[in-house]
Amino acid sequence: MLHYSGAVYRPPSEAHSLIIQVTVGCSHNKCAFCNMYKAKQFSITPLEQVLEDLRWARAQYPRVERFFLADGDALILPTAQLLEILGDIRELFPECLRISTYASPKSILKKSPEDLSALRAAGLDFAYLGLESGNDALLKKINKGVTAAQQIEAGQKLKAAGLTLSVTAINGLAGSNGDWQAHAADTAAALNAMRPDYIALLTLRIYTGTPMAEWIASGELVMPEPMELIRETKLLLEHIDCPGAVFRSNHASNYLVLAGTLNQDRARLIGECDEALRGEAPLRKFVELGR
Repeated sequence: MLHYSGAVYRPPSEAHSLIIQVTVGCSHNKCAFCNMYKAKQFSITPLEQVLEDLRWARAQYPRVERFFLADGDALILPTAQLLEILGDIRELFPECLRISTYASPKSILKKSPEDLSALRAAGLDFAYLGLESGNDALLKKINKGVTAAQQIEAGQKLKAAGLTLSVTAINGLAGSNGDWQAHAADTAAALNAMRPDYIALLTLRIYTGTPMAEWIASGELVMPEPMELIRETKLLLEHIDCPGAVFRSNHASNYLVLAGTLNQDRARLIGECDEALRGEAPLRKFVELGR
């Protein structure tokens, strides 16, 4: 059977992908809002174990069209090791249509353009980058470990290498008592510079054991109310200029479901925010995520 260490996370759009754990945990693992990998010590999965998992999966499944390389930072692997894994996937699973992974900015920046182009040629198609915010003061506060400029550079490197790029941002991250306007405007500016193929806007959730939970308890951070979150989303959309990007705000954490393609649907999306702010659109109740 497949080797998995601890809880394994994947983006919602990877629900039908076969997850191969090429790293355990997250190489950074210090973000103030996240508890996904706190129970794990980061390590790189031995290559032979990864290849064994692939051989086992080939014997078990008649068809696997999509793979997701977990955990939080597959691109930290040496390029040669990643190329061997990708080569085995393509050899064992010729029916494979897509290979995707989470991608941390620091690991992307350590790869040369030639490394990333080679990974793309070997079959790595899709990368998820967690921007969270484009505001440097907020990035420093949440201990993201990179600046907005570094994240923009990382996203641009992935795009230049030909990978499909999906970027996530977190609505409400500054709190209602923080500079949410700067968070919205600066995040839009970072997205505009990256020009991702997909933009996923999540809503801040507070998880036990994180520094952010302590900020909430002490009153240092005030959790935004639903209408404040929608107001912030509207401001973000008013500043976004990403032609062709698919915009989604339909995660379980989001109160208002928004879906469209930029820039053609931007006016409609802003209008839907206005409807919600006037109380003319129903809001979803928060769905507990289980962590």
